[in-house]
Amino acid sequence: MKVAVVGAGIMGSGVGQLVAMSGGEARVRDVDATQLERAEQGVEKSLARFVKAGKMSAEESADAAARVEYTTDLAAALEGAEVVVEAVPEDYELKRRVLAEIGELAPAEALLGTNTSQLSITSLASVLGDGASRLVGIHFFNPPVMMKLVEVIAGTETEPAQVERAVEFGRALGRETVVCRKDVPGFLTSRAYAILRLECVKMLEEGVASAEDIDKALKLGFNFPMGPLELGDMNGIDTYVHALEGLERAHGDRFRPTVGLRNMVAANRLGRKTGAGFYDYDPSPKTS
Repeated sequence: MKVAVVGAGIMGSGVGQLVAMSGGEARVRDVDATQLERAEQGVEKSLARFVKAGKMSAEESADAAARVEYTTDLAAALEGAEVVVEAVPEDYELKRRVLAEIGELAPAEALLGTNTSQLSITSLASVLGDGASRLVGIHFFNPPVMMKLVEVIAGTETEPAQVERAVEFGRALGRETVVCRKDVPGFLTSRAYAILRLECVKMLEEGVASAEDIDKALKLGFNFPMGPLELGDMNGIDTYVHALEGLERAHGDRFRPTVGLRNMVAANRLGRKTGAGFYDYDPSPKTS
């Protein structure tokens, strides 16, 4: 299986690593050579952790690393690809520009996937013209090499056969899949989790409990691997507020960001990436 991943951020590099760990060949493309270097280093460190944990041998780790190529050349990345996963940042116009480029260069038979947690597949696909029928939402979860779920989303124009191909792709990566058959903002997972986290934020702002106890309650009471506030810090408070604004436009006031959340963004308390969010972190930069 040959997979092109366009975008070498946390999600893109993670998808590339997952493909390689599943025995496939991945080409990870980014416009920024420095970002590609960071992505390669991140994959190597992640594979080393799998070896240290006894989940794979050093030889398996080396083989997986060798199956990931990194390039700034989009045409080279897409050449011969059976699956293309667009994984650039969650910016509507950026994704549309990148998907238009992919549509011109990708093999005609390739499955086209966009990794998005809430943007309209139908709207993104409109830049593909007649190729809109083969674009599918393929929503990986962070980090892709650990999270077992892939959410597949059908756009209005997506052919059912392409949805099934995306499901099979997820299964080939050893993932469980769910299909969102209606292209609505937030799909299944983001819509449900956004409102849950927002309620946790409101409890924190009302002084009902500390962030630690709210997260502990959700982790131990509902078997969540991470608390909603912890995860919010990891993904970025600004990203969360942006997602809420989109959900508010689609589904109403129940998704409206609180004043406290907006103030956190204004104060640059964006989570781990700035050293402070719902929690305070070591301000030294993280390399993994």
